[in-house]
Amino acid sequence: MPDDGLSPDLHSVLETADTIAVVGCSATPARTSHKIGRYLQARGYRIVPVNPNHDRVLGESCYPDLPSIPTDVELDIVDIFRAPAHTADMVRSAIARVQQTDEQPVIWTQLGVSSSEANTLAEEAELPYVRNRCIKIEYDRLFA
Repeated sequence: MPDDGLSPDLHSVLETADTIAVVGCSATPARTSHKIGRYLQARGYRIVPVNPNHDRVLGESCYPDLPSIPTDVELDIVDIFRAPAHTADMVRSAIARVQQTDEQPVIWTQLGVSSSEANTLAEEAELPYVRNRCIKIEYDRLFA
């Protein structure tokens, strides 16, 4: 089982979430981030794609970074699909958004994406942190 750091209760997180920012969401249907974003949409979640290379992904407006998402969009989960070298910067971006909105999203790092620096940053900002877990696998495991 992957190390999940100081993970919150995943069932509760997935059961109560409405809106998930998918950081690194690709417009390419064969990419994992695209497939999982589509999967989450099919389960009733609102997806907010974050990728500076696209205007729209999965039929939704796509934003270059988390602080660019309109503040009236409340994020429950920030699901990160970026290489571990970029994960800490993605958490910093989430913290910048938190400072704009006062929301407390769960930072969710996909398998192989987490870093100890990202974990520490989330912990210092008092943001729940899910480490090295696939959101689709966890959804299937908890709700199938």
